[in-house]
Amino acid sequence: MQFGVHLPQLGWDDEPLTLDRLLSVATAAERLGFGTLTANDHLVYGRPWLDGPSALAAVVAQAPRVRLMTSVSLPVVRGPFALAKSLSAIDLLSGGRVDAGLGPGSSEADYALAGIPFTERWPRFDESVAAIRALWDRDGPPFVGRYYDTTGVTLAPPPAQPKGPRIWIGSWGSEAGMRRVARLADGWLASGYNATPETFAAGRATLSGMLEAAGRDPSPFPTTMATTWVYVTDDAAEERAVTEQLSRMLRRPIEDVEGRLPIGSPAACLDLLGRYQRAGLDRVLLWPLKGEVDQLERVAAEIIPQLGAGS
Repeated sequence: MQFGVHLPQLGWDDEPLTLDRLLSVATAAERLGFGTLTANDHLVYGRPWLDGPSALAAVVAQAPRVRLMTSVSLPVVRGPFALAKSLSAIDLLSGGRVDAGLGPGSSEADYALAGIPFTERWPRFDESVAAIRALWDRDGPPFVGRYYDTTGVTLAPPPAQPKGPRIWIGSWGSEAGMRRVARLADGWLASGYNATPETFAAGRATLSGMLEAAGRDPSPFPTTMATTWVYVTDDAAEERAVTEQLSRMLRRPIEDVEGRLPIGSPAACLDLLGRYQRAGLDRVLLWPLKGEVDQLERVAAEIIPQLGAGS
């Protein structure tokens, strides 16, 4: 199992969002051997939320060997043309290191700001993925749909990767979501706080069957888990305080948060991540809740070696 790191996009009262904070996390990820830096997407949120593509662009030069991923970006809210243009630029400037994690998003507020009916998110999302692929593949035909039409559109300069970055589709693991991943994606992007090792394994089995039914080989189809909040601590009181903070932010009962994420002692974090590794997860993207560099140091020293995992 490989490991990546979410960039600090959330503003807390004691940790403001700054360029230095972004660069320190990127530097630590590069130094400690984490393989991916990632950022996800909201226009508005309950706390200050730094723009995801902008955050990735800011660290391109700071971590020259690390892959860059969106987990997820919102092509319907942003518009597939604008998002394809932005990710093309980051891919070009990074020398072809972008993975494009895409999803419809779950926030009605984001859709309201974009002036798009929330009820249209699924058909628009399916079309936006096809439109982005058509924009990145200059040798392929244009995409013509109900909502988007790429006929006669050339976005230049193109991304560094031929035919553009690989597209990962975010899904919490529903049957409809797995069908969409099997039909549209190059990889499945699962959600850490919406899963357990057992539900992930069940979703992976369902996805494998759908890929086979579609004539696709499931064995090399990759999986990544994003928004995996992490906080390693030997202090039970601190563990409880961090879990309560996350519960309030996610607006979920604390019972739905406890034990679901690698928050707590090194042994507890190791146990949970080991269960995901045994369930067949290929890559996990860890999001330290605070003290990002110290947390990455602890994960790199106390957890990854015990799993025998790559970064």
